[in-house]
Amino acid sequence: MERALVLGGGGWGTALALVLNERGVQVRLFVHDAAYGAEMAATRRNPRYLPGVELPERLSISSDPQALAGDSVVFSVVPSQYLRATLTRFQQPLSAKRRLFVTATKGIEQETLKRPSEIVREVLGDVPVVVVSGPSHAEEVARRMPTTVVAAASDRGHALRIQDLLNTERFRVYTNGDPLGVELGGALKNVIAIAGGIVDGLGFGDNTKAALLTRGVVEMARLSAALGAQRETMFGLAGIGDLITSCVSPHGRNRAVGIRVGRGEKVADIVQSMKQVAEGVKTAAAVHSLAAKHKVEMPICEQVYAVLHEGKDPSRAVRDLMGRQLKDEQDW
Repeated sequence: MERALVLGGGGWGTALALVLNERGVQVRLFVHDAAYGAEMAATRRNPRYLPGVELPERLSISSDPQALAGDSVVFSVVPSQYLRATLTRFQQPLSAKRRLFVTATKGIEQETLKRPSEIVREVLGDVPVVVVSGPSHAEEVARRMPTTVVAAASDRGHALRIQDLLNTERFRVYTNGDPLGVELGGALKNVIAIAGGIVDGLGFGDNTKAALLTRGVVEMARLSAALGAQRETMFGLAGIGDLITSCVSPHGRNRAVGIRVGRGEKVADIVQSMKQVAEGVKTAAAVHSLAAKHKVEMPICEQVYAVLHEGKDPSRAVRDLMGRQLKDEQDW
């Protein structure tokens, strides 16, 4: 029987553990907070991050570092800004040979501009990594609503293994040979999702949201191509697919941040009040740095950065975007 470890007991980590359990995999879910992990194990619930969902008895829940050793596949679902510290802390039990690491984190480390897969390899060595991403809100996955994602790796065999490990009646997995693009799509869409929330918070309509999605994916494709990814990946599940979900769903944390910003709340107050991490806030700063470094034009992302990190008024940001020099739509 296949064995897997899910590192991270938030909503997405728990949802992935449920998918693996349904697939017949022997799963261990590692929860950083020992007291909360014990509560989850006793009540078979995760009320903080996934309320209303029952956790089957067969799903093992632990906060013991010894539980991190032994499994052949590790799913890392730790927020990007905490990933390096978490992997460093548990480096010894996680560094077993021949383990396949799957990163399901959607962000970029702000200080280093590193992607999750790069952080995994920097801390744990040259381990094989698969990236899993796509439109997959945990609340829906946990309730077995039909969902489709991609498993991306440079080694097709590794991608096929994760496809087989995760694919169920309600969770369909495609393979993809562009892990860089898939990983970037999961990060970049969070910045545009905050813009989508700002659109809603300011009271704008469907025309505005459609324009944002269309031009937002162009910016995602520009930066991804500049970094060496395949532009086409941004027009698949890990790009436009995830972007649509993040910009319209009531479950979206990044959209929720944007709504509150558009209504006039302070970013620091919003972030402090949230139980879960909205990756797009810090990713916006990382994208700002990457765009400048690679000389990529990203007007929407630049305005999101200005609103979040420089205190720019959201309404002024919209006016500046609408007043930019006119150009051809296909001038990428």
